[in-house]
Amino acid sequence: MQSSPNMLTKFESKSSRAKGIAFHPKRPWILVSLHSSTIQLWDYRMGTLIDRFEEHDGPVRGIDFHKTQPLFVSGGDDYKIKVWSYQSRRCLFTLNGHLDYVRTVFFHHELPWILSSSDDQTIRIWNWQNRSLICTMTGHNHYTMCAQFHPKDDLIVSASLDQSVRVWDISGLRKKHSAPTSMTFEDQMARANSNQADMFGNTDAVVKFVLEGHDRGVNWVAFHPTLPLIVSSGDDRLVKLWRMSETKAWEVDTCRGHFQNSSACLFHPHQDLILSVGEDKTIRVWDLNKRTSVQSFKRENDRFWVIAAHPEINLFAAGHDNGVMVFKLERERPASAIYQNQLFYITKEKMVRSYDFTKNTESTPLLSLRKLGSPWMPPRTLSYNPAERAILVTSPADNGTYELVHLPRDSSGALEPTDMKKGSGSSAVFVARNRFAVFTQSSQQVDIKDLTNATTKTIKPPPGTTDVFFGGTGSILLVTPTNVVLYDIQQKKQLAELTVAGVKYVVWSSDGLYAALLSKHNVTIVTKSLEQVSTLHETIRIKSAAWDDAGVLLYSTLNHIKYTLLNGDNGIVRTLDQTVYLVRVKARSVYCLDRASKPKVLEVDPTEYRFKLALVKRNYEEMLQIIKTSSLVGQSIISYLQKKGYPEIALQFVQDPQTRFELAIECGNLDVAVEMAKQLDRPKLWTRLGTEALAHGNHQVVEMAYQKLRQFDKLSFLYLCTGDEEKLARMAKIAEHRGDFQSRFQNALYLGDVDARLQMLKELDLYPLAYATAKANGLDEEVQTILEASGLTEDQISLPTMGQPLQPPRPIVPTQKVNWPVKAASHSFFEKALLGEVGAIDDDAAPTSNGFDHIDGALEDEAIPRDGELGEEEDEDAAGWDMGDDINVETESDFVNVDSADAGAGSSEADLWARNSPIAADHAAAGSFETAMQLLNRQLGAVNFTPLKPRFLEIYQASKTYLPATPGLPPLVNYVRRNIEETDTRKVLPIIPRDLETIATVDLQEGYGAMRSNKLEDGLKTFKKILHCLLVNAVSSQQEVGEAKKIISTAAEYATAMAIELERRTISTEGDENLKRSLELSAYFTIPKLEVAHRQLALMAAMKLAFTNKNFSSALSFANRMLANGGSAKLLDQAKKIKSQCERSPQDKIDIEFDQFAEFDVCASSHTPIYGGSASVACPFDGAKYHSQFKGQVCKVCEVCEIGAPASGIRLFAS
Repeated sequence: MQSSPNMLTKFESKSSRAKGIAFHPKRPWILVSLHSSTIQLWDYRMGTLIDRFEEHDGPVRGIDFHKTQPLFVSGGDDYKIKVWSYQSRRCLFTLNGHLDYVRTVFFHHELPWILSSSDDQTIRIWNWQNRSLICTMTGHNHYTMCAQFHPKDDLIVSASLDQSVRVWDISGLRKKHSAPTSMTFEDQMARANSNQADMFGNTDAVVKFVLEGHDRGVNWVAFHPTLPLIVSSGDDRLVKLWRMSETKAWEVDTCRGHFQNSSACLFHPHQDLILSVGEDKTIRVWDLNKRTSVQSFKRENDRFWVIAAHPEINLFAAGHDNGVMVFKLERERPASAIYQNQLFYITKEKMVRSYDFTKNTESTPLLSLRKLGSPWMPPRTLSYNPAERAILVTSPADNGTYELVHLPRDSSGALEPTDMKKGSGSSAVFVARNRFAVFTQSSQQVDIKDLTNATTKTIKPPPGTTDVFFGGTGSILLVTPTNVVLYDIQQKKQLAELTVAGVKYVVWSSDGLYAALLSKHNVTIVTKSLEQVSTLHETIRIKSAAWDDAGVLLYSTLNHIKYTLLNGDNGIVRTLDQTVYLVRVKARSVYCLDRASKPKVLEVDPTEYRFKLALVKRNYEEMLQIIKTSSLVGQSIISYLQKKGYPEIALQFVQDPQTRFELAIECGNLDVAVEMAKQLDRPKLWTRLGTEALAHGNHQVVEMAYQKLRQFDKLSFLYLCTGDEEKLARMAKIAEHRGDFQSRFQNALYLGDVDARLQMLKELDLYPLAYATAKANGLDEEVQTILEASGLTEDQISLPTMGQPLQPPRPIVPTQKVNWPVKAASHSFFEKALLGEVGAIDDDAAPTSNGFDHIDGALEDEAIPRDGELGEEEDEDAAGWDMGDDINVETESDFVNVDSADAGAGSSEADLWARNSPIAADHAAAGSFETAMQLLNRQLGAVNFTPLKPRFLEIYQASKTYLPATPGLPPLVNYVRRNIEETDTRKVLPIIPRDLETIATVDLQEGYGAMRSNKLEDGLKTFKKILHCLLVNAVSSQQEVGEAKKIISTAAEYATAMAIELERRTISTEGDENLKRSLELSAYFTIPKLEVAHRQLALMAAMKLAFTNKNFSSALSFANRMLANGGSAKLLDQAKKIKSQCERSPQDKIDIEFDQFAEFDVCASSHTPIYGGSASVACPFDGAKYHSQFKGQVCKVCEVCEIGAPASGIRLFAS
C-alpha cells in the first residue's frame, strides 16, 4: 500500500486469497474465508488468530456473522452452506440444495433466514432454525454473484453475470412465515388467491425492478443503509449508483476510475461516500453526491476481491490475493487543547467549541473551520495560545496545511474566521506567547514564525524527523522513528536526546516537570530535561493519556483506562465500552472526548493508584485513611504490597486466616500470628510461630507454642533460661505423672533437686548411679541406705576423685515476667494507628519513622495538617501562614570521643574498609578523615568541611562497639559491618548510620512538617542536615542511588525556597525599593519545585502580598496557578475571589523583575532570576543554580561544595 496520510491500516494478515469477510457486530473479531477452503477467525485488535474452521471442500466465497446469536454462516465451491457455532467451535449443520458454487451468504437482520446466491443462477432463502429451504428465486440467466437483504425493508437486491441487477419484493414471504393472527382479512385472501403468482408460480418473492446499465457482468451490489440507493460494481470496470422509488428504479450516475474489473463495493455507513475495490489492486473512495474520486490506495502486487464495513464503528476490511487488511479512512482522534479549566476542541462538523471543566458545560460554536483542508479530512492537531486567544490548527490535506486563527471573545455563533494566517506544514505548535514552530516533513525543516506568519528562524532537525511537539517554553521536541530530541530554539542547540521508538503523542504534566511519550504500544515517562523515568508496554494500542493532579498518568487503550506511577507501577482503572481520548483527570472524574468529538465525563475509582502513590511517597496518613474508608481488597494489591516489602500493610486487607498468618510472620506481627494460629490450630503453624517468637525474644508466645506442641523438653529448657523455677517445678510434677523418667531427671537437674534425682534412680534400681550422686553431693545418710540395700560396704566400691557439685544459677531478677526483645518490631506508623497506639492520628499527627519509634529526631505528638490543607486561618497580611506549635526535636546525646589513632585507621579491619571502598563515608568510618575529605573534594568539589564534622564523628562512632576487658587493659574493639554475610575480606564494609530509609521517613517528613507549620528556620536546618547526611553516606543498590539523588534535589529546592522567604521577612516594608524587593522575593518563593500542597502555601502568600500592594496582574497569575494545581477548597475559594477582582484591572502598580510566562531558575545566593540562555553555574552536589559571578564561592545551600567546581559526581554505592 502506498503511504498515505489518511488511510490507517489497523491490522493485516498473511494467508492465501481472501474471498469473503465479515465483522462481528460487537467483538473485535473478523471472519476471513479463503480460497484454500479454510475459514479464519482473527482478533484484529490484538492481531491474533483465534480459531480455524476447515470442513469445506474447496474455496469458501461467502461468510457472515449473525447479529445477536453466537453463529456464523459460510458458503463454498462444494455447493454447501454451513452454519457454525463459534462458542462450541464446530459446524452445527449443513444446508444442501444449490447445484453449483455458492457465492455469497447473509443472515437476515431480524428473521431466522439465510440468503444465498449461487452459480446455479438461483437465489435461495433458508430458515436456519428448522433448517429448511423456504424460497428459491429464479430469473437471472447467468451466475448470481451477490444477493443481499435490505437493512430495513422486505427487499432483496441481486447481481449477476447476465449484466443485470434485480430488486426482489419478499413481503409475501414474510407474511407467509409470520403468525396468522397478525394478518388482515385482505392478506389472507391475497395468500389464498393464486392469481397473484408470477410466471413460475412463485408468490413469495417477486421481481420488483430489473436494473440494466452495465456492459459486462455485475460482481457485487449493495443497498444504502438509510437512503433508497443501490451501488453496483462489474467487470466493465464501472461503479454505478441507482435510485429507486415505490414504483420505479433508475440509474443516477457512474463512477469511473478502475482500470480492471471492479470486484466489490459498498456505501460508507456514516458518511456520504462509496468504497470500491478491484482487480487493478486499488481501493477507491468516491463522493456520493459528486460521484468523483476522493482517494485511492494501491497495493503493489495484490488484487482486491471483497470489501466489508463494520456495522458500528468506522472500520473497513478488504480481502486480497495474500490475505486481508483492516483499515480506517481517517483519524478519529478529535483535535483538542487544554488551558487551565477549559478544553478547546473541533467537532465533526469542523466547529471550534470550548468545554468548561468547573461548570461541566459545553459552549456554543466559537468558530467555523469548514474551509480548512478537504471536507473528508478532519483537522489533525490544535494548539492554543492563551496570551493571544489564538489557535493553530493543522490538517493532513494537500501534504499538510496549518491555519492560525484568533478566537472571538464571546461565543455568538459559528463565525467564519476573518483574520486568518495559512501555510503548508506537516505539524505546527505554539512554542512561546508570540512564536510557533512549523515542521515540513518533505523538506525536513522547522520554521519558527511570529504571529504575522513571518519566519524569524529556521532550524534543521535531525534526519528522518517525523513530527514536532511543545518541549517547554522556548523548546521543542523533535521526533524521529527511533528517538526524541529536546531542542532549544533560542540557543539553536540540542539539549538532550533519548532513544524511544515510534513516538506519536506527547502529554505534559500540569506542572511541566514530566512528559509522557506515547507510541503505538509503549508509554515512556520522561523529565522535562528528557531523562527517562519509567517505561511500560501494552499489547493493545494506546490511544491517549492525561496526568492526575497528584502526578499519576492515566492512559487509555482501545478498551481500558489504565494508570502508571512514575516508578512504573501500573494497573487498570476501568473498562471502556467505546474508545475515548482522555483530556483531563480531576479527582474521581476523567474528562474525555469520544470519536464523535463529544465531551464525556467518566467516573473512576482512584483508590488503588492513590494508595500506591501514598506507599511510594511514604505518606502513611493517606494510606491509613484509604485503609479505613475504602474496600481496597484483592490478590493483586496484596501481592503488590508483599513484593514492595510492606507485608504489614497487606495484613490490613486480608481476611483469610492462612494468608494473614503468613503475612504476620513475614512482618513480625506476633499478636496477629498468635490469633490466626489459634484459629487454624495446626502443628506446623505453631512450630513456625515458636521459631519466629524466639527470634523476637517473646518467650511468652514461645511458651504457648511449645505447650500446644507438647514439647516438654523444650518447655523445661525455656523455663531454665527465663529463670521461672515455679513452672520448672510444675514441669517436674508433669513428668512424674507422665512416667517419663528422662524428663524427670532433666527437670531435677535444672532445679538442682538432688533428692528427686536420687529418688528416681532408686526407683529404676540404678543404685550405682544413685550412690555416685549421693556421694558427690555429700549425702552420707543416703549413701548408707543405698549400701545397705545393695548389700555392699564402702570399701568394696572405688570412685574417682570428685570435685564440688555444680548447682544451676539462681535467678536474681524475675526476668520471666517480661519479654526480652532482641528484634525490633516493624510496626509502621499507620499500623500503630490502626492498633490504637498513636493518640493523635485522627488529628493528623505527623508520621514517625517506619519501624523504630525511638530514633533521634522523630517527631513527637505534633498535630500537622494534611498536605494541601491549612490548619488555621491564614494571616491577613499574607506574610506567612499560622500552622501551629513548634516541632519538638529530641536533642542528640554527646558522642563518645574516641581517638582515631588508638582504634581507627591503624587497626586491620578499619584499614580494610578504607582500602575496599571509594565511598567517603566508609573512609570516615575507618577514621581516615583526610582521605574521606580528599574523596569528597574530587567527587563533589567539597572545600568547607566544618559543617560535616558532626557527621564524620557520628559515622566513626557508630561503626564500632567497645567491650570492657580485664581491668587495666583497653576495651576490646568490635567492628560493625553492613554486609555481615560477606566472608571475603576484600569486600567487607562498615555500617553507616542514618540510612536512606531513616532520612526519607524521619528527616524529610520533619522538613515537610516545618514547611507546613511555617517554621522555616527549623526547616532550613533540617534540609541542610539531610544534605550533609547524604553527602557522607552509603546505599545498598544502584536504585537507591537514584532515590538518594531525588531526596538531595528535593532538599536543595526546599532549602532555596525557605532561604528566599526568610530573606523577604527580614526586609523592612518601608520604602519603594524595599517593597519592590519584597514582592520579587515572594514571587521567587513560588518557583522552586516543592510538593503541590507546599507550593500552594507559597502561591497563597505571594498572591496575598501582590493583591495587598495592588499588583493585580501578578496576583492573577498566582491565583491561576493555584487553581490549576487544585487542592484545599478553602485555598481555592480565596484564589477564585482574588482572581475575579484582579481580572477587572490586570495591571501591576509596582513593576517587578518577574516574568510569569518565562521559565527560569532562582540564584541561590543573590535570589534573582537566571533566565534560560544566560550564563550560570551550579553546585556539583545539590545542583543549586547561581549567576556566573559566584563561581568559586562556597554553595549557600549545602555550605560545603565549591560552586562550579569540576567534579566526577557523588559515589554512594560500591558495586
